[in-house]
Parts: sequence; C-alpha cells; structure tokens
Amino acid sequence: MKLYWIFTLFILLSIDQLYAQDKKQPNIILIFSDDGGYADFGFHGSKEIKTPNLDKLAESGLIFSQGYVTASVCGPSRAGLITGQYQQKFGYEENNVPGYMSESSKLLDVDMGLPLDEKTMGDYMKKLGYKTAFYGKWHLGDADKYHPNKRGFDEFYGFRGGDRSYFAYDKFPHPDKKMERNFGNYEEPDGYATDIFADEAIQFVEKNQDEPFFIFLSYNAVHTPLESTEEDLKRFPNLHGKRKELAAMTWAMDRASGKLLDKLEELGLTENTIVVYTNDNGGPSDKNGSINFPLSGTKSNHLEGGIRVPFLMSWKGQIKKNSSFDFPVSTFDLLPTFYAAGGGDVKDLVNVDGVNLMPYINGKNTAAPHENLFWKKETRAAVRSGDWKLIRYSDRPAELYNIKEDISEKNNLAYVEKEKVRELFKLLYEWELTLERPLWQLKRQFEKYDIDRMDNYKLN
Repeated sequence: MKLYWIFTLFILLSIDQLYAQDKKQPNIILIFSDDGGYADFGFHGSKEIKTPNLDKLAESGLIFSQGYVTASVCGPSRAGLITGQYQQKFGYEENNVPGYMSESSKLLDVDMGLPLDEKTMGDYMKKLGYKTAFYGKWHLGDADKYHPNKRGFDEFYGFRGGDRSYFAYDKFPHPDKKMERNFGNYEEPDGYATDIFADEAIQFVEKNQDEPFFIFLSYNAVHTPLESTEEDLKRFPNLHGKRKELAAMTWAMDRASGKLLDKLEELGLTENTIVVYTNDNGGPSDKNGSINFPLSGTKSNHLEGGIRVPFLMSWKGQIKKNSSFDFPVSTFDLLPTFYAAGGGDVKDLVNVDGVNLMPYINGKNTAAPHENLFWKKETRAAVRSGDWKLIRYSDRPAELYNIKEDISEKNNLAYVEKEKVRELFKLLYEWELTLERPLWQLKRQFEKYDIDRMDNYKLN
C-alpha cells in the first residue's frame, strides 16, 4: 500500500511539472526600428533593399497588414507604445526635441519626458517576474528621473535622446547623445551602434536564458545621420546617395536582428519566445530617401504614409506561419498582448487603450479589435472608423477617404459623403474631450515644415 501511494504521488507530481512547463512564461523580444519606409522591406516587396532575416521572421508568423502607430513622429509614438494608451491623454503629443519647442510650452528642455505616474512595459513585465532590458534609442526624456533604469528596465545600454552618430564621437557630445550603460556610466561605442545594440541583447539572452525575459531592442536605424560601414555600402553598387546609405543601414539592422534570432535558435528558446518587429512612424522620404509607396505622405503627418508601419509577430506554435491579420491594429496593443501572454490579467493595466491581440489572431474573437483609431498632432488630427478615415487640418478643409478602396488616399470624398464627414467629426471631437492639454508644442516654423513635407509627398 505504501508503494502505491508513493507511485501515485510521483504521477501527480509529474503531471503537475508537465503542466507547469506547458504554462511557462514566454520570453518576449520587441525589435523596434526608426524612420523606416513602408516599402523598404523584403516582406513588403522591396527589390532594392534586402531584409532576409526579417523576411524569415515574417514567414514564421504573421504580418499585420494594417498596423498603425499612435503618432507620426518618434517620441509620442514611443510613449503610446510603451504605456499601451493614447499618449495625448497625458499630454505627450509632440516630439520632445530641445530647441524646437514653443516658448509657450508648459515644459521645456530636460523637463520634457514621459510623466512619472505613467507605467511602462518594463514596469508591467517586471511585475510578472520578467527580467527586463532596453537597448538603443530611448527618447522618452533626457532628465535622470526619466531614465530607463527608473522606468522598469533592469538593464540599459543606449542613449537618452532622439538621434546620435552610429560611431563613437571624437568630442564629448550633447548629453542626450552620450552612449550610456545603465545609469550614468558613459562609454562611446567601439564599433557600429546597430550591431552593438544587438550584441548587448544577445548577451542578455545568454545570461537570462533560464528565466523569462523581456527585451526592447530600440534601434536608431534608419534615422539620420545617414552613416554606414564601407563594407555594407559595397553591397549596393547600383544605388546612390541617400538611397544607398538607407539600404546599407537597413541591411545592418536586419543582420543584427538575425544574429539575435539565431541565438534564440542556438539556445533552444525559439519555441517559447514571442518576437515582434515594427517601426516608430512612416519614413521621412526627404531626409533618408525612404519610400512609403503605395502609401501617401511621410513621417509627421496623418496620411497613411505617416502612421501605417511594417508590423510582424511570430510565436512558434501559437501563431500560424505565413499568415496575415487584416483588421487595423495599433502598437499600443502590444502592452496588453505581452502582459496577457506573460500570465497577467489585462484588467490590472491602468488606462490602457490597447487590447490583447491573441484572441483575434487565433480566431477566438472574429470581430475587429478596434471600432475606431485616433491620431492628433497639435491642431491636426485624424480618425479611422471601419474603412473610413477623416483627416482634419489647420490650413485646409478636412479630407475623407475610404482606405479599403483607396489605400493611397488619392480620392477625397469629403464633398460627396457629407454625412460621413459629420459622423467622424463627432467621433473625433468626443475623443479630444478626453485628452490633456499638450505639455509642449513645436515652434510654428517646424509645424509648417511638417505640413509642407506632407504636400510634397502626397500621391496624386
């Protein structure tokens, strides 16, 4: 009888162990690039610019064919992503770039940043027991109080501002451009920054392979300055000028990402790791030679070319290979998706506007994740409701497009579908009533530049 109970206990413990293994928290890696053009990736059909590793990632999972960001410029887009909500709700509506902001702003210079009472992805994933790391471009505040190590990330290597050289500086740079290891340990890179950020992530994976980890790999590629290695430039003999530099920088970013994905495979972690790749906003075609076709417009405006981005997600055994998801989604959906995958209850998340995408991806919920999506940049704003999209301007009448039928936004229907215009204006107005006043705004000449750039890259 004693042997019987010992055997029974052994079986129960074995079943419990197997169940625990089956429920093991997945590792999560978010690969985030900067200023990439919608058409400048192999998985989006580019023949000039090669991205074999991201193409392979796309094949292993799904492409969000209507993936959006919460803002058309770097800082606000990152604020919405990392908090899972519309960043305008806490006043983070405009890029935080010292010297560019209106003197009438409530906050200026180093005071600009992600409000301290807003929780980040790092905060939430640590709550679930994850080891957390952030590598690369932060751009959520230069002051010490906004530092990644104080915003939920155990490890940090990168820079606090919005751009910097991809190589070591000869002279001491502006503080927000300094490369920094954790808090206050400044060290310029010995090599090309894109590769170094990925190498840091690889070391973190090796060190933490036996426990759940969350990595936010935030490249500054392919943001200006346009800088590449000579070796990478030689790969594109038929391209010239900005386009050549862009191709080389994108190749480097893809190569670095591939090294990280290979390390997961080497360590046997691929099956239990969620990997997402996306980009912070549309490509600024005038500055880095990026192409957003078939989308109209560029970075810093609310045409599709400013807010629709390449967006991939892979999770072996959970997401079907070579698949696509065709309802509109937003980068603010990633926080609740990650949190739920890690075993958290999304009801714990504060003020989030995003949703857990997994029930939609696996078909348990066949509805669209969002009835409406909104954008606002100072006086300009937009709303997407179903297939319809209204864009409000400060210097011209609003425009209305049917995105399903007119992805390039060439056929303005505002004078034909007048009731739809009124309906969407009402939605936009009601949403704006829920927002805080912007904590900082651009000087007028820079806002005018953004509008002029939109006009120059609007498809006709």
